[in-house]
Amino acid sequence: MMRISVTGPESTGKSWLAEHLAEHYNTKWVPEFAREYLESINRPYTYDDILIIAQNQYRLEKLAAEDTGLLFCDTDFCVTTIWCRVKYNQCHAWIEQMISENRYDLYLLCDVDIPWQYDPLREHPEMRRELFVMYQHLLDENKCNYRIVSGLGDERLLNAIRFVDETLANRL
Repeated sequence: MMRISVTGPESTGKSWLAEHLAEHYNTKWVPEFAREYLESINRPYTYDDILIIAQNQYRLEKLAAEDTGLLFCDTDFCVTTIWCRVKYNQCHAWIEQMISENRYDLYLLCDVDIPWQYDPLREHPEMRRELFVMYQHLLDENKCNYRIVSGLGDERLLNAIRFVDETLANRL
């Protein structure tokens, strides 16, 4: 089983990339649980909601991984860690623990080189570069295998495919 996380700041094409990679490799992908959850609660989210989101994202990944050899995940514990730290200046111990315990074979860190798209669930258009650097530091601190995916549209997808192909070749 090989799991690949598509991670990074808001509005960097994570969902689009995860879906298109799964289509390219004819396999499954796990959509971001946060969007569905936040749209359903009909109130401002809280610190504890982020833990619920992280736990359910993990649950969905475990279910999807049961019968596939390659899985793409739209978001990971890096996202919920940085989200908690930026919004609340703290993070749930369980989420931080899961960064080291729930390793992906490859993290595709989406660059902030594509235009911001407004969405009522997005919060920090002015912090994109700063958030990107936070992701890099977190991935480096945890010695994660990651590649930065940049480019617009199909170029972004082709760059990600190249990184996935390299990772697959190294596993053989």
